[in-house]
Amino acid sequence: MLTVDRIGVDIGRRLRLEDAIDWAAENQVRYIDIQLDTGPNRVDSFDDARATAIRKQAERQGVVLGLHTLSAVNVAEYSPFLSDAVDAYLRAYIELAPKLGAEWIVVHAGYHFTADVKPRMEAGLARLQRMVAHAEKHGALLLLENLNKEPADAEVHYLAHTIEEWRYYYDRIHSPAFALSFTANHAHLMPDGVEGFVEAIPLGRVAEVRLADCFRNGHEQHLLPGQGNFDFGAMFALLERKGFKGHYMNAFGTLADMQKARHDMMGMAQEAGAAAS
Repeated sequence: MLTVDRIGVDIGRRLRLEDAIDWAAENQVRYIDIQLDTGPNRVDSFDDARATAIRKQAERQGVVLGLHTLSAVNVAEYSPFLSDAVDAYLRAYIELAPKLGAEWIVVHAGYHFTADVKPRMEAGLARLQRMVAHAEKHGALLLLENLNKEPADAEVHYLAHTIEEWRYYYDRIHSPAFALSFTANHAHLMPDGVEGFVEAIPLGRVAEVRLADCFRNGHEQHLLPGQGNFDFGAMFALLERKGFKGHYMNAFGTLADMQKARHDMMGMAQEAGAAAS
């Protein structure tokens, strides 16, 4: 049965990592993830001493840390120089993760510009395969996330936002250093919906489920529960019944919003029979 400690909080770029761990411990949040792209958490700002101190801090306080790469970095990049930079960016996350004690790194498939879908997908797959091999050497775990759809007439579209596109990657990558991060609200935007995604994907390979409210078949929003029409209770019941054992990750609003929602979600799960009352 679902317990509140399986629902985490996406810190993102809101706090310095050391402060994020303290905040999580003070609020009894077991799982957090964080981005290492700007400010005091830049991936290149961690020397071995700082990383070791953070790993010990998280272990001491019982906080499980994950990292989340920036979806604006195009994993499907194939241009000279830029392509090398994307590789270097992902390698930096992979090499830092075990030093911090981070248990996963959320990665993405990149994006295309409408007329170049095939070469972008091929470039992204090749890069992910290289990065998974690098993760194997460093003891890191990459989680490939299904991203959100964009308007049909947009020039730029995220890859792996449909079941078929997501499958293109995970059917071709099999490694203990590779699993999936299922963003349920992104599935809610698609015709298949959460139920269709859960039926189609290899749920046993899903390590994390990411959560926010939004509107069915709508556009990308990260709303607080109750501001859209996502049925959290039904989702918890479906996933728990199917045997999902990983963690959930709230990704919306403020830290206070996400912390409050953890307990609100437990009420929804209880009403749906997915959690003990």
